[in-house]
This record gives sequence, structure tokens and C-alpha cells, in this order.
Amino acid sequence: MLDFQFPVLDETEIQELLSVFETDHQVASQSGSEDTNPPVCSTDERKRKRMISNRESARRSRWRKKKHLENLSNEVNRLLVQNREYKHRLGSVTHQCHLVGRDNERLTYEYLALRTKLYDLYRILVTMQLQ
Repeated sequence: MLDFQFPVLDETEIQELLSVFETDHQVASQSGSEDTNPPVCSTDERKRKRMISNRESARRSRWRKKKHLENLSNEVNRLLVQNREYKHRLGSVTHQCHLVGRDNERLTYEYLALRTKLYDLYRILVTMQLQ
């Protein structure tokens, strides 16, 4: 999901990297000579390489953090839109529920009135039959 992007280097960092590559190239070209001992990097050289490595690691970490923050921000925006849609749907359903409740109440009263009329008609019919 994460896209790889090359880190942006400033001019001093580029010079430092070039010097590291140049020293590595010089060491590699000297390996064919009579000296068979591997070259030993000085303490300063190791510190400088480590510093460059740490800078790159920190840059990559900042980039990952930035991408993570962007992803979280996008997720928040998506959830806000979804929440707004749910609130709208809830309002519609609540309104429909209110309308159905009113219809139910009206129909209940109508049912009771018709049942009373039917009972009255039944009593009249029974009275007429007894006569």
C-alpha cells in the first residue's frame, strides 16, 4: 500500500554520499594491487558513514510517518462523510417511524369505533330476532 519515493537530498548530503562512493571505488580499484590487506576505515570515516545512514533512516522514518498521517487523515474524512450519511438516514427512518406511529394510532381508533358499531348492530339484530 505504501508507495516508495526516493528521499530528497540537499547539496551537502549529496557531496557526502559521493565522497563515500569515491572512497569505496578507490578501495575497490586498489584491491588488484600487491597489497592484499583489506582497507581499514578510519574512525572518522565510520562515524561519517553512520551519520549519513542515520540521516537516511530518519528521512525514511519521517516520510513513513507523513504517509501514515495522510492515510489517517483520509480515513477521518471518509468516516465523517459516512457518519453524515448515517445521520441523514437515521433522520429519515425516525420521520417514517413517526408517520407510521400516527397511522397506527388512527387505525386503532378507527378499529375501536367500527367494533363498537358492530357490537351495537349485533345487539339490534338480536333484539329484532327476539321480538
